[in-house]
Amino acid sequence: MLIKPNEFEFFDFDVSQEPVLSASHDGIQVGQDSLTRLLYLIDNTPVIIYSSVPTGDFKMTFVSNNAQRVLGYPAEDMVKDPNFWFDHIHPEDAPAIFSSLALIFTEGQRTYEYRFRKSDGIYLWMHDTLRLIKDERGNPLEIVGSLTDITSRKQMEEALYKTGEQQKILIRSLQEAKDQLLQSEKMASIGQLAAGIAHEINNPVGFVNSNMGTLKNYIATMLSVIEAYDKTLKIAHVSEDIQAYINKVIAKADLVFIAEDVQSLLSESMDGLKRVRDIVQSLKDFSHVGENEWQIADLHLGLDSTLNIVNNELKYKAVVVKEYGVIPQVECLASQLNQVFMNMLINASHAIVDKGVITIRTGCDDESVWISISDTGSGIDPQHLNRIFDPFFTTKPVGSGTGLGLSLSYGIINKHKGRIEVSSQLGEGTCFTVFLPLYKKILET
Repeated sequence: MLIKPNEFEFFDFDVSQEPVLSASHDGIQVGQDSLTRLLYLIDNTPVIIYSSVPTGDFKMTFVSNNAQRVLGYPAEDMVKDPNFWFDHIHPEDAPAIFSSLALIFTEGQRTYEYRFRKSDGIYLWMHDTLRLIKDERGNPLEIVGSLTDITSRKQMEEALYKTGEQQKILIRSLQEAKDQLLQSEKMASIGQLAAGIAHEINNPVGFVNSNMGTLKNYIATMLSVIEAYDKTLKIAHVSEDIQAYINKVIAKADLVFIAEDVQSLLSESMDGLKRVRDIVQSLKDFSHVGENEWQIADLHLGLDSTLNIVNNELKYKAVVVKEYGVIPQVECLASQLNQVFMNMLINASHAIVDKGVITIRTGCDDESVWISISDTGSGIDPQHLNRIFDPFFTTKPVGSGTGLGLSLSYGIINKHKGRIEVSSQLGEGTCFTVFLPLYKKILET
């Protein structure tokens, strides 16, 4: 037999007394046995069935006895207290429920998931479905609801969420490791290229340098001969026609200027050759071909070689001021530290709009060596300061940066058990300071 809600004239679930029930279906009356069986079935399901008045206080009028098993409260206590339901919802969940509960009178049904406090003080996650029951004229009769314990599902969701977050962290770590590996491979390629360039350039530079030295001696000899001829002609008795001819040749050749300028040309050429050698050596020092092991290195040499590499990037934008202190050599991966210095110097250059100053300072204390690179550029917006080391984050225009430079630098310094500190002021500039321990700390992982 099916009983429709709007067929009830009165329904009392207190089975301690004779139920007064008048629900007709083809003239058949529902009796005590049917009602007892119905309550038995309800009380032995995992779902708590309840009803409440269709008014603003939502006072419970019926709660199935299985509430004792699920929540630890006797059903009669839950019905007796008009504020029982409200008082046991978790404070963080209550506002969202209370603010929307009145919608049940227009929508007819509402569903919530919230935490409900058990008798032992522990909160269970409950799924609550409420339905508004109306009579044939559309007037509200009561609200019926079903409470289901979904704590296990929520715990599983939380576990899955944590697993997902851990996977995201793992994926991010793998991505950073991949980026660092790619960067290391790129640096190795640069090192191999530098070695090839050094081999190919050093040979011609060597003989050009040798030839320039010989040429310098030849020219000095030739000038001394010319000078001797000039002195001889001055003391010799030659005709006026011959003297006039010699003076005309000397004037036409501008011999005096050539004698002065040739020395400057030779000196500049020798200086240029030295710069070529220095650049090749800087490439080799910067990349440290084949050196992937920890080594004792002079950071000042690394800074100087890096400055040579990025000189073309800096010379049109900034004056570089070096304020080196007295620092000890450190155990490090020198080529990777050079990469950090390069990233910071290029970023400093990009931060300067027209012309500015980049200052490199070094120093040490009892525990660490520090290197600071500051600029007089545009500075970093405070809202971006906590994201500048995130992979792929960049404030540069699209196509102007990968957002990996500082992220890779952070990873390299972290590998050295060091740290990077940054301070910035909009419109005034930025300062990055790298701290490296005096001795490498090897941690078991």
